[in-house]
Amino acid sequence: MAMIKLEPVRAVPTAVAVGLTLLIWFVVPVPQGVSENAWQLLALFVGTIAAIIGKALPIGGVSIVAISLVAITGVTNPGNPKAALADALSGFSNELIWLIGISIMVSMSLNKTGLGARIGYFLISLFGKRTLGIAYALALTETVLAPVTPSNTARGGGIIHPIMRSIADSFNSHPKPGSTERIGRYLALVNYNTNPITSAMFITATAPNPLIVTLIYQGTDPSFQLTWAMWAIAAFVPGIVSLIVMPIVIYFMYRPEIRQTPDAPEFAKRQLAELGPLSTPEKVTLGVFILLLVMWAGVPAMLFGDAWLINPTAAAFVGMSILLLTGVLKWDDALANKGAWDTVVWFSALVMMAGFLGKLGLVAWLAQSVEVGIAGFGLNWVIGMLLLVLVYVYTHYFFASTTAHITAMFAAFFAAGIALGAPPMLLGLTLAFSSSLMMSLTHYGTGTAPIVFGSGYTTLGEWWKVGFVMSVVNLAIWFFIGSVWWKVLGYW
Repeated sequence: MAMIKLEPVRAVPTAVAVGLTLLIWFVVPVPQGVSENAWQLLALFVGTIAAIIGKALPIGGVSIVAISLVAITGVTNPGNPKAALADALSGFSNELIWLIGISIMVSMSLNKTGLGARIGYFLISLFGKRTLGIAYALALTETVLAPVTPSNTARGGGIIHPIMRSIADSFNSHPKPGSTERIGRYLALVNYNTNPITSAMFITATAPNPLIVTLIYQGTDPSFQLTWAMWAIAAFVPGIVSLIVMPIVIYFMYRPEIRQTPDAPEFAKRQLAELGPLSTPEKVTLGVFILLLVMWAGVPAMLFGDAWLINPTAAAFVGMSILLLTGVLKWDDALANKGAWDTVVWFSALVMMAGFLGKLGLVAWLAQSVEVGIAGFGLNWVIGMLLLVLVYVYTHYFFASTTAHITAMFAAFFAAGIALGAPPMLLGLTLAFSSSLMMSLTHYGTGTAPIVFGSGYTTLGEWWKVGFVMSVVNLAIWFFIGSVWWKVLGYW
């Protein structure tokens, strides 16, 4: 009988994670206005993020430990072990998480049937002379889809990402060291960092945007209305500038080995000719993706009324069901997709912990502390507003959901900025667009992130480095160019 080789946790990152948890839990005094169990949950959350960053265990393993600690310590529901366990497992009932997991499984059909390769070759035939051209093609495609796709996860993860993977595969660039550097890493980073920009450009480009409109309405003159057209016009100039600049910034940070491909368009056309006409499995897959796009875009509700509104996660399950019923995918295919199931586990844990940080009042306490602190400095409204925006954006490191972040902090920060004397429309638009731009920071900051990161083309360090740099670049573009543009429009 062969000996089983033990692979325990990595000692140093584990020690750091445990040390941070114990330090916050037992040493750092609980601030006034914060409950003890909320502070203890923060300790567990910080320790979990430290363990993930340090790779103490694979991210799914860290998440299982985090779930068990939340359940056994009872920080979310002291004195009620059964309720604490229910809280710890509550992330698995989050519909966004299943949208992510099922989207990963559905996208398998593009590669299995060859439709993904066909789409990839078609794009290469149009824009394949340079790697930058391919990057802009992906960005343009998502921008066109953004106004009618309220789920940024469905758009960036369910539609664009499979196409990006097919293009990378066509250049023999796979998610493994020595291969991803060819072109896959670059295209994956562009694929994801397009998503926060397009999400900021339209009210209907991501689910939380209508919530922001409501919060701005509630915090200003009731006669004021931020319409769909006003939002789109305000976002147009800074959005286009960001979409032009972003692929170039990433290009210089992680320059792909393949930069010029003058023969690629002709090669792609030959490959398309060899593929011949669409096969039946390809037609089914294409039909499913068109159906998903129609459902995700809310077309049935537009045509027949709100009674026909289809939840994006339910739509994803419908698409997966059709692929299973027609035999395009087999259940064994879904079971074998370790990336999808791993994502469901680790994203559930992070969403659960971040959600309870909001429910237990810690995030609200943080927002109030920032408001009082900035007001106490006696700063002019420009500096005060800039500080508010920066704190608002970079606290997204503690969130696994933009909706939760906006719900917990937007209203307080908007009120704080107005109290400092900032023009309501300037402040509202800056915070509104920043609510999407902050998605770039982490691999768990929005639903698209774990799909693209989970495909394995980038390391955690590369992802966070690009995310931080792009947050700075995007904020500079939208704050400076955007504010001038909004002044020209007469918005403030």
